[in-house]
Amino acid sequence: MAGKMRIKKKDLVMITTGKDRGSRSAKTKRGRVLQVFPDENRLLVERLNLIKRHQRPTASFRQGGILEKEGKIQASNVMVICPECDEPTRIKMKAIEDGKRVRACKKCDALLDK
Repeated sequence: MAGKMRIKKKDLVMITTGKDRGSRSAKTKRGRVLQVFPDENRLLVERLNLIKRHQRPTASFRQGGILEKEGKIQASNVMVICPECDEPTRIKMKAIEDGKRVRACKKCDALLDK
């Protein structure tokens, strides 16, 4: 039973732990979220956490070899990057005028949802 995830598809994130972690000041090791798996509390990040898959030649995949693809990463190991302040930040929920609750940056209070 997983909790509700605050990271969504197409968010820009930075990996905070593991082999692909980036420093807060560096602009490297950032990527867009490709897919979210809320039941597993995991997500796929574009061009990060790459794993190698050894593929045997088959009728549909004529040339075998070693394929690189993104692996799932734990959602707690990434931080969302705020588009306004360009910093990795935690997310807070904020109520706007029409009663909706949207995601906001904890540092600069900018809205992450349009």
